[in-house]
Amino acid sequence: MRAALIQMTSGDMPDQNLPMTRAMIREAAAGGAGFVLTPEVTNCLSSDRAHQTRVLHPEGDDPTLAALRDEAASLGIWLLIGSLGLRTDDPDGRFANRSFLIGPNGAVVAWYDKIHMFDVQISQTESYRESEGYRPGDRAVVAQTPFGKLGMAICYDLRFAYLFRALAHAGADILTVPAAFSHVTGAAHWEPLLRARAIETGCYVLAPAQCGLHPAQSGRPRRTHGHSLAVSPWGEVLADGGTEPGITHVDLDPQEVAQARARVPAITHDRPFVGP
Repeated sequence: MRAALIQMTSGDMPDQNLPMTRAMIREAAAGGAGFVLTPEVTNCLSSDRAHQTRVLHPEGDDPTLAALRDEAASLGIWLLIGSLGLRTDDPDGRFANRSFLIGPNGAVVAWYDKIHMFDVQISQTESYRESEGYRPGDRAVVAQTPFGKLGMAICYDLRFAYLFRALAHAGADILTVPAAFSHVTGAAHWEPLLRARAIETGCYVLAPAQCGLHPAQSGRPRRTHGHSLAVSPWGEVLADGGTEPGITHVDLDPQEVAQARARVPAITHDRPFVGP
């Protein structure tokens, strides 16, 4: 299976991001990809909660989701919408950060809400409180496809190895990690963490990313790391999307998963222990 990682610079207006997203998906499919992946918050990258309330939609009415489902069906491809910001009916008004796996008939095959919230103080001038705007999910998801089982994650989830081990134990061969990684933490941690998750599980890791300085009509603009990565089950970086918007193709071979796990079968060597 040929996969394509889409790297983009989403702004905070979903209607402006959608034409770019559709064009890149079509270009990826024209390059031979049967599985296309977009990054986290494909529809709207914003830290302004009031603005998000104005421009985001519930899942059932979301125009980006409807359009990309149509795109997958028209192209006959598998599509991972890395995530969409969606309004919910939560009493506190928080949004969902939800990833969708779309089949080649346009149907939603699986969805996953980001579990771990990015609540950090990186420096005196850069802090994030994702949980103020988004409510965390509470379930891990593995989805069956003709080219393997996908374990779904999003961005900050990457730092929690137990989630990825659970996905691998549930049968995942491929781990998806769409992201909008901070340019500061990305430079320090992005590649080592992705490679570690691949090595620990013997899975492919596919991580489409946001990149660059994101235009914002409201609130402060954000800068993200880019470097969409595809990592082999042995932990080798197969492709790196660099720092500019673009499309990165990579060919997946299920036998690579079996071979990596045969060489070092750590995924079968879990042991119970007590303490500390």
